[in-house]
Amino acid sequence: MLASEVAARHGLPEDKVLDAIQARERLGSTALGRGVALPHARVDWLDAPVAVLARLTHPIDLEARDGEPVDLVFLVLWPEAASEGFLPALSNICRALRDNQIPRQLRRARSAAEALQTLQAADRSAP
Repeated sequence: MLASEVAARHGLPEDKVLDAIQARERLGSTALGRGVALPHARVDWLDAPVAVLARLTHPIDLEARDGEPVDLVFLVLWPEAASEGFLPALSNICRALRDNQIPRQLRRARSAAEALQTLQAADRSAP
């Protein structure tokens, strides 16, 4: 469902989005714990990075180490040609999501704009 939504919103091929997500998950779960997952992939068919936050109505089991089902999914697709920004981007997202307050605020956000403000504020306060 997430692959379909991302593909539709960003004009991407759904099958390639799904393949990228599934290929990464086969390497190991991208669940970070505390109900958060960060599926990510570098792909050769993308021109610009895509990041999507999904708040799931029904949490899913992604085999997180803490056993918690995932209800926040932060999907990142990154162009292979722009690899220099990929790891710092993932690191910044992980740092923000490790702060217990950020996932709580994202779960309470009443709109996409409010969720984006939460993430931007976390980014500005990062060291």
